[in-house]
Amino acid sequence: MKKLFIFIIIMVLLIPALSRADIVTFKVGYFIPRAESDLWQTEFENMNFTKSNFQDNNFGFTYEYFLSRQLSVAISVDGYSKNKVGLYVGYVGYQDYDGDWAYPDTFRGEFTPAHNFNVTITPLQVSLKIAPLGRGEKIIPYIGGGVGLYLWSVRLQGDLIDFSDPWWDTTNNVEIYPIYPTDAREENKITFGYHILAGLMVPVANRISLEGEFKLNMAKGNLTEAFEGFEPFDLTGYVITLGLNYWF
Repeated sequence: MKKLFIFIIIMVLLIPALSRADIVTFKVGYFIPRAESDLWQTEFENMNFTKSNFQDNNFGFTYEYFLSRQLSVAISVDGYSKNKVGLYVGYVGYQDYDGDWAYPDTFRGEFTPAHNFNVTITPLQVSLKIAPLGRGEKIIPYIGGGVGLYLWSVRLQGDLIDFSDPWWDTTNNVEIYPIYPTDAREENKITFGYHILAGLMVPVANRISLEGEFKLNMAKGNLTEAFEGFEPFDLTGYVITLGLNYWF
């Protein structure tokens, strides 16, 4: 709550600037999650999807106010959401009177265990940007960085093989694992994070320019009871965007 309060104060202080914003930018881009925490890795190890399956388009919106010829403050929001259905690799399922069981896929199986893995990340960011050549050039390079609040959710819904509880099928002489239905979720979470960015703006008409930008978002979100035992969830990602600027 303290981080949220500080961020709200920053936003309120910047409201006068927004009423005289120099640039409004609409962006379309591509989000590449770093996906290095253990929940991500567990999913990639056990399911038939990969890290690249969670790369996806995103859309953004930015207000930017120039404090001087080279310096500006920007407030931006963009969003990423990806839902992927994964099948367990190497296992098939059997239904029995005492529950569902995962067997090696050398057996025929009655079904394939599967679940959905959904990740949503919406950063609300404040950036300080520097355009070393000013904003009157034919090509306007810039660099910057800042802080933000990351609104995020993660959900796992479907079959869950419990590898921590092995059993032995004496009839078939094979190790098996129980399968449980699950709907584990962390929803409407807020995490403080950082970012750095670099890009170019190219004027193409009166008050209009095109923008290309690379941004690295850096954040981790703490997981609670739904994913007990996992380390903080990696929200870090790389964002490549193309934007349309309108200058006031």
